[in-house]
Amino acid sequence: MKLSESELHDARILVVDDQPDNVMLLESMLVESGYRQVSTTTDPTQVCALNRRNRYDLILLDLQMPGMDGFQVMEALKTNEADGYLSVLVITAQPGHKLRALQAGARDFVSKPFDLVEVGTRIRNMLEVRLLYRRLEAHSALLEQAVQERTAELRESEARYRSLTELASDWYWEQGDDGAFTKVSGPVLEVLGIRVAGLHNGSGAVHTEGWDEAERQELQALIAGRQPFLDFLLNRLNSDGSRQQFRVSGEPMFNQACRFIGYRGIGVHIPASQ
Repeated sequence: MKLSESELHDARILVVDDQPDNVMLLESMLVESGYRQVSTTTDPTQVCALNRRNRYDLILLDLQMPGMDGFQVMEALKTNEADGYLSVLVITAQPGHKLRALQAGARDFVSKPFDLVEVGTRIRNMLEVRLLYRRLEAHSALLEQAVQERTAELRESEARYRSLTELASDWYWEQGDDGAFTKVSGPVLEVLGIRVAGLHNGSGAVHTEGWDEAERQELQALIAGRQPFLDFLLNRLNSDGSRQQFRVSGEPMFNQACRFIGYRGIGVHIPASQ
């Protein structure tokens, strides 16, 4: 992931120093190096407001200023930095302030009097890190948006699937990973004559009187193996001696972590004439 010269030179930079001569020197150096968006201020109390409006990619900050020193400015910046990355290059003539500045949140420092080559190199290095961080942040936001859009599409597709299957069959059903019915639509209870105990409290016990035991065990084996099944025939002997036949289809369901979460399927009653 590489930045172009144009991206670097379009970075937003703020120079903060109470000494106008220092401000002019740094501004001139930056402009001559090709940076096109350089702002300056000699008033440290304005830094937070300026940064909130412009969201600078880099702030060159003098530490020793009257009224509000650089350490106080950095503390104030932490309260309004939306992305949590404080991109500050401190300027100091006091060697003992360097460690304290880094501990306060500064990313790097330069010493007075300026070595313009060193200052230019440190500025470029910091901007590369900052702009790459911004690019990664934007990429993550786009990825998150894509995931949300895809999730919405899948939910809509799922809703359409359920609607179509409910229209195209006598009933639609879902079971949890424990085999309990979690959703039943259509006249499945009446058609099958099945009594489902506690459908709404999670037990989902099914009474199996009258069903062909061999067929039922074969179907249970498919479900236990988490296999899909299509047009599986089930026969049932009713208490009055009449027989019914049903065709059922189902598929296992898995969540995004590929964990099995149950089955869903459809069923139709086959009239005696077929």
